[in-house]
Amino acid sequence: MTVSFDAVLCDFDGVLRFHDPAAQARIDEAYGLAPGTVLKTALSPALMGPATLGQITCEEWEEWLVTAFAEVLGSPERAARLVEEFAAVPAWIDEGVRDLLAEARRRVPVVLVTNATTRLEEDLDRLGMAGFANAVVSSARVGIAKPDRRIYEIAAGLAGAVPERCLFVDDRPENVAAAVALGMTGVVYGELTDLRTALAPLAE
Repeated sequence: MTVSFDAVLCDFDGVLRFHDPAAQARIDEAYGLAPGTVLKTALSPALMGPATLGQITCEEWEEWLVTAFAEVLGSPERAARLVEEFAAVPAWIDEGVRDLLAEARRRVPVVLVTNATTRLEEDLDRLGMAGFANAVVSSARVGIAKPDRRIYEIAAGLAGAVPERCLFVDDRPENVAAAVALGMTGVVYGELTDLRTALAPLAE
């Protein structure tokens, strides 16, 4: 039987891994910050950009965060505690997504493609995801981040597939659009049904 795709390329955060939003909100409240301030600051291009490109380590990124929040809070000690609490926010793997990808891997290679820091490998191991995919393409390791077309080409190459025969799944429309521009079939992930529908041809 001929399947519709030769590889599945999948994002990590926002598809497989999720962080506790209630815990993040509690940090903002505890330090007297407007809702969403900590996450917005942590993910700002000026701070997160170098970390996702591997130009600085995750530890250096956290040091930058301490400096940024020390100015806001007026206390380096409080800023350090805030960043420590932020780094410890609970995360989990969506087991439904994991099961669907595991089933897909019985037919085709599955490659994780993620904008991540140098802590990704440690996170994967802690979450029981080390070795889950055929390959992992971390922006911090290749020095290229989505939606740069080169990271998709690297992932397709590791899967042994041409872009036109790859299914790409991501929760960010701009990342999916870049994959589609390269010839891939793209899916903007919003809920489990989106992935189940996209992978259905592999089960036929």
